[in-house]
Amino acid sequence: MTSQLINVVPASDTVDSKRLRSLPTRLDGIKDVLRREYCRKHRHPWVIAYSGGKDSTLLLQLSWEVVAALDPAERRRRIVVLGNDTLVESPLVIRHLHTSLAAVKDAATRFGLPMEFQVTTPAIDQTFWVNVIGRGYIPPTRNFRWCTDRMKILPTSRLLQQIVREHGGTILLVGTRRSESQNRRRGMDRRKVSAAKLNAHSSVEGCRMFAPLADLADDDVWMVLMQRPPPWGDTHRKLISLYRQAGGGECPLVMSSEDAPSCGSSSPRFGCWTCTVVAKDRSLRGLIDSGHDEAIYLTSLYDFREWLIALREDDTNRLPVRRDGNPRRRADGSQVFGPFSLPVRREILDRLLALQKELDVSLISPAEVESIEDVWWRDEITEAGRLALQQSVADA
Repeated sequence: MTSQLINVVPASDTVDSKRLRSLPTRLDGIKDVLRREYCRKHRHPWVIAYSGGKDSTLLLQLSWEVVAALDPAERRRRIVVLGNDTLVESPLVIRHLHTSLAAVKDAATRFGLPMEFQVTTPAIDQTFWVNVIGRGYIPPTRNFRWCTDRMKILPTSRLLQQIVREHGGTILLVGTRRSESQNRRRGMDRRKVSAAKLNAHSSVEGCRMFAPLADLADDDVWMVLMQRPPPWGDTHRKLISLYRQAGGGECPLVMSSEDAPSCGSSSPRFGCWTCTVVAKDRSLRGLIDSGHDEAIYLTSLYDFREWLIALREDDTNRLPVRRDGNPRRRADGSQVFGPFSLPVRREILDRLLALQKELDVSLISPAEVESIEDVWWRDEITEAGRLALQQSVADA
């Protein structure tokens, strides 16, 4: 490993070059920590959070190298490589996730590694479209980020809880690093996250979190990925090209509410193509502007997202009361509007189905449409009652 890395380190005596010269030693240190943790006497499985982005790819690669170097008799602990699909992921990224997982799975079988692979999805009644089109939730904002919990945290937490029940505990490996952002650094420092120490999960009892890459910088990650091919075969060229074209980074696999601010941050990130937490989807826009082969397809998704934001910002598209039938006003006396009205929800579904047909891709499943119609059937009965209640309160 050292010879592969050292020949590309700059010869200048800058602080960065000194740091890069130390990279082989630091990587060996990370692998030593991983090896000691894996070889402990208990049998709590490893769960490796894998989004397909640069950090989780490096985490999976180093973990693979450590376990593959062990004697087969020492590979006693189960390893679950865990991805998350919100069902509205950026199409290029979710394609990369599934393609790379398939390659890793095939190689793990050939090499006899104790790895299994799972991709969580939200419950059918909690998907993005069932909440927006069915219940009329406005597309997420920074102050109303309902999506992260329902589409990411809950599905993955359920799987972690199942593993804890089966094995008495589990170790969750994440690729989070302090240098990702100031918010990330502050959060990790507040929780006293260490690259060599396990921390309790904030909401899943019996699960401990492990962030072995915590102290690596962006340049460290890219240096390894550019110079070392993945042990499961092929290269990291497609991943690097995806980042270069989009100028972005992946949304992390969010496992707790403490990680939620990373999703929908102002930096360019690969996440849901429907994400309206950010003002502009810089990653999707970057792919389009770079002349990507699928630019026309991506432009259609981008335009649909912009239309959703426009709908959200027009209060006439929303009911004057919340779903519980209660009106609400802010401290300044201004009205807080409720969900999208039924006609607006029907328009969103009609346009989405038309776009799906035009692009010949799956944007919403038949099961989601069925769940949406169930919600509408109930709302048609109760919405008139909500409005009548609101009017009676106004007349009183």
